[in-house]
Amino acid sequence: MNTHNPYGQCGPEHHDSPMLLTRRELLKRCGMGLGMIGLSSLLEQGGLLSAATANPLAAKKPHFLPKAKRVIWLFINGGPSHMDTWEYKPALANYLGKELEGFDKFTGFFSKEVGAIMQSPFEFSPQGESGKMVSEIFPHLGKHVDKMAFVHSLYSDSNNHSPALFMMNSGLPRTGFPCVGSWVTYGLGTENQDLPGFVVMGDPLDRGLPKGGRTNWSSGYLPTVYQGTLLREKGDPILNLRRPESLSESQQRAQLDLIGQLNRHDMEQRAEDAELSARIESFELAYRMQTAAPEAFDVQSESGSMKELYGLDDSNCSHFARQCLMGRRLLERGTRFVQIYSGGMANQRAWDGHIDIKGNHSQFAGETDKPISALLTDLEQRGMLDDTLVIWGGEFGRLPVAQVGTLKPGRDHNPHAMTVWMAGGGVKGGTSYGESDELGHHVGNDPVHINDFHATILHLLGMDHERLTYKYNGRRMRLTDVAGKVIQEILS
Repeated sequence: MNTHNPYGQCGPEHHDSPMLLTRRELLKRCGMGLGMIGLSSLLEQGGLLSAATANPLAAKKPHFLPKAKRVIWLFINGGPSHMDTWEYKPALANYLGKELEGFDKFTGFFSKEVGAIMQSPFEFSPQGESGKMVSEIFPHLGKHVDKMAFVHSLYSDSNNHSPALFMMNSGLPRTGFPCVGSWVTYGLGTENQDLPGFVVMGDPLDRGLPKGGRTNWSSGYLPTVYQGTLLREKGDPILNLRRPESLSESQQRAQLDLIGQLNRHDMEQRAEDAELSARIESFELAYRMQTAAPEAFDVQSESGSMKELYGLDDSNCSHFARQCLMGRRLLERGTRFVQIYSGGMANQRAWDGHIDIKGNHSQFAGETDKPISALLTDLEQRGMLDDTLVIWGGEFGRLPVAQVGTLKPGRDHNPHAMTVWMAGGGVKGGTSYGESDELGHHVGNDPVHINDFHATILHLLGMDHERLTYKYNGRRMRLTDVAGKVIQEILS
C-alpha cells in the first residue's frame, strides 16, 4: 500500500474516522493560517497583492510626479531628411557638387549610387520667437516651433529600415523586444478600461505597413495584453467589434463568464503563466469596447470647424487628418499611447526619398503638415497639451550626398544623424539640443543615442527607466537595456 501523502505531513488524508489533531499540530496549522493572513495584509498595504490579482491594464502610479500622462507619436516612416526639414544646413550650398572627403560609401544602402554633395531643394526661413529655421514644406507646423523641443543629434545603430524601426521602437535593432508603447502601458496601465491602452494606426492609402510589420508594436516578452492594437484603414477600425446579431447580450456575457472561469481554473494550476491573465483581459476588453470604441472612433461627430481645422475636407491630407483627430479623441478618453505612421512599406510609399527627395518630401509633408498642426492647436485649446507628449520623428536621417542614377536625385539612409522633436508634456518649447556637423553627416556635439531618447520619454511620464523592469529568462530587462541618459536640457 502506498502511504505517500502528496500534501505533506500536515495535508489531508483519507480516514474512515474523524482526524484527531495533537496540540502541536493544531498550533502549527493555526499559526500558519494567522501568518498567511498577516502576510496578505502586508502585501496589500505594499500594493503587491493587488498588483498580482488586478486587471493588468489598471491605472498604476508612476515612480514620481509626471509631466505627461499620455503620448501621441507621429512616426515619420521611411527616414525623413533632417537637412530638408528641421535642421538648416547652409554649408551644403558651399560644397555643392563636391565629393564628401573620407565618405564611406557603405554608410547608406546603395553603395554604387553615391554622388556629390547636394544642397537642400527647399527654402528655409526663421519662425516663431525662437527664430527657428524651418523648411518651406511646413507652413503650418512652422507656426508651432516655440512649443517644440528639437533634438538634432540623435543617432541609430542601423542603416536598414527594419532593424532601424525596431531600434527606434524597442531600443534594439532586432525582433523579440517590447516597444515603447508596450513598456508605457505595462508601467502605467490605462485610464479607460473600455478602450485599448495602446493604439496604432498605419498609413491608410494602401501603402502597406512599415517594414517589419506588426513587430514594431509588439509587446515582445511582456504579456500580450500590452501589445499595440492596430486599427484598420478601411471599414470598422477593429475587426469583430460588433456582436453577432444571432447572439444576445446576455448570451455573450454568459459565454465570456464561462471562458473566464475556465481560464482562471488554468491559472490556479499554472499561476506563473502571465498569458492566461492577458487572455482573460483581452476577451473582457473586446466586450467592453463594443460600446465605447465606436463612439471614440466617430470623428464625424466633431464640429464643422474642428473638421476644417484638421483638414478632413482637404483631399490632400484628409486621411491623415482623420487619424490625428481620432488620436486626440482616444487620448481624451483615456488611451495611454497612440502611434500614427505616415508612410508605408518604404521607397516612394514613405518618407524614403531615394528618388526625387524634393517630390517625395513635398508630398508627405503636404499630407501631414496641416493635421499635425491642428493636433497641437486642438490639444492646447483643450488644456491637454501640458500633459500630453507629442513626438515627431522617423527611424534615421538622410545623407548630405546625392543618390544618383535618376533624373531627380534623392538621398540615401544616414544612421549617424537625425532630428526628432517633442512638444507638450513637460518639454521646453523653442529649444534645440545638439546638432549634426556642418553638412549633416555625423553628430557634431551632444550625441543622443536612442536609449537616451527612450529614457527621456519615460522620465516625462514619471518613470525611472532603470526601475521599469520585467524579469525574463532570469534577468531584469528594461527598455533602455544597460544604457540610457535623460536629456535634462530639453525638460521644462
